[in-house]
Amino acid sequence: MTNHPPSLGATPVSGGTRFAVRSTVGRVELCLFDGSDERRIPMTRDGDVWTATVTDPAPLYGYRAHGEYDPARNLWFDPAKLLVDPYALELDRPFVQSRRLVAYGEDTADIIPRARIVTPLTDTPAPPLFRPGRLIYELNVRGFTMRHPAIPPEQRGTLAALAHPAVLDHLRKLGVAAVELMPITAAIDERHLPPLGLRNAWGYNPVVPMAICPERVPGGVAELVATVAALREAGIGAILDLVFNHMGESDVQGGTLSFRGLDPDVYARTPDGTLINDAGTGNTLDASRPAVRAMILDALRHFARAGVDGFRFDLAPVLARGPGFDARAPIFAEIAADPILSSRIMIAEPWDIGPGGYRLGQFPDHWLEWNDKYRDQVRRFWRGDGRAGDLATRIAGSADIFASATSRSVNFVAAHDGFTLADLTAYAERHNHANGEDNRDGHGDEVSWNHGVEGPTDDPAILAARHASVRAMLATLFLSRGTPMLTAGDEFGRSQQGNNNGYAQDNDTTWLDWENRDDALEDFVARLSQFRRDTPIDWTDWLADAEWRTLSGDPMTPGDWDGDGFALHLPLGDQSLTLRFGRARGVFAIRGTVIQS
Repeated sequence: MTNHPPSLGATPVSGGTRFAVRSTVGRVELCLFDGSDERRIPMTRDGDVWTATVTDPAPLYGYRAHGEYDPARNLWFDPAKLLVDPYALELDRPFVQSRRLVAYGEDTADIIPRARIVTPLTDTPAPPLFRPGRLIYELNVRGFTMRHPAIPPEQRGTLAALAHPAVLDHLRKLGVAAVELMPITAAIDERHLPPLGLRNAWGYNPVVPMAICPERVPGGVAELVATVAALREAGIGAILDLVFNHMGESDVQGGTLSFRGLDPDVYARTPDGTLINDAGTGNTLDASRPAVRAMILDALRHFARAGVDGFRFDLAPVLARGPGFDARAPIFAEIAADPILSSRIMIAEPWDIGPGGYRLGQFPDHWLEWNDKYRDQVRRFWRGDGRAGDLATRIAGSADIFASATSRSVNFVAAHDGFTLADLTAYAERHNHANGEDNRDGHGDEVSWNHGVEGPTDDPAILAARHASVRAMLATLFLSRGTPMLTAGDEFGRSQQGNNNGYAQDNDTTWLDWENRDDALEDFVARLSQFRRDTPIDWTDWLADAEWRTLSGDPMTPGDWDGDGFALHLPLGDQSLTLRFGRARGVFAIRGTVIQS
């Protein structure tokens, strides 16, 4: 593979701009926009790729496709629908829901975003800064700074705000090695949200894979490149959370926005033509098709050239379905063989809702994986109903799951999906009524507890118990083998008032409250992170040197693993590190320095 831009999309060529789009229909038109004026240009077909080269084109464009319309046969070709280029890099406006997106024959040119003509990135990216074992900090770009008092109002909620000195200072204080950005590509609200007055706050409903969100990243690709460079200058890498499992056109009741009107075969179907829904969102991209995999790899290369260190894949088993999950799926070998992508960090969310969709530990040896068993068993131990042996297995890098010498586990106790860390110890039940689904959405059986009172309380004893539980889980996270991940705001006690599915709350529920943060907890997290960085061991590979003892220092017996704690002893050259994990109290000591949870 050469270091050239992809063959699809809008690219500069001698004599103008070449537009190329994949479509299986009988006729495709390029639509150029100058204000409200639309000029349509017939395209030439070569196989399934349509092209047109235009001298001095208008800066905005889309496509219209002419063909048969028969949804029962998966044919959705409607020339009244303006279609977004699947390879678009920037858009002039956000997506909005409208009944016209579904109605045949109703023109959508005034509501569908137009793609901007952007020169593709071609530079070879620098090697990643991030290395496994160091701290990942997951954040929602919009919610992270919407209420940050130091950020200028016009910059709040944008990617560029991450380069502000106040944000960089906070990330450095925590020892963040890489920010993991929840989706920054353009997404559309699920169609049930607008009637409820709600918006998708997370962005996990993209329409095309590369187009930057006009709201989160108003400066487009240039803003992405500049922000990643500023983070890198501060010693902080960037990981993008990307969605390649589905697109926002949803099920057969959804709108025609891009793929459906150009190449509906990108969506996986059963032999009778029914859409497969392994992502739970109405459709599933069919990565068994070479054209779909090529598009995914083109998207990864584009973002890698923007400077990002790597990628987290939402519902990653979909990448390897054909239709069943295959650990030897072609996309893994294609990524590993790519001269740009082979050096990037790859992180899988190793589950989806499809048949056999839970695949923790089954991704390639060089991939990291989100570890929900770590999450749940750490919670259970500190809740009081988990075994010491189960906690020890997770602290030791989940060697029962990951066979590699170094642990591929991404350890976390809370993430964007589920209770916040503070809410874990304050709510035994979800409180999602504000989402408009009668409290049926979100996890119904999270491992959480409330210390006797549901929600806020002024009882000092309960507050002290909650604080102790939070600190014990944080200390466990930073002292575990593997790669720790902390979700933004959990370091200073963020709460969503018991809502464990905040995807629809683009408001104060999910926007971080910087002015009322728990400074003592934030300082505690910073000390834990510094402790991890200063301790001279490989946090991904210390298992062979570990000695497990009782809290009193005696050798562990089989019955002790069912108890309330243990001590972990690690040699450090001529010194040693002893970590004690006990439900009565948690004390972590090294060379006389004590961190009390």
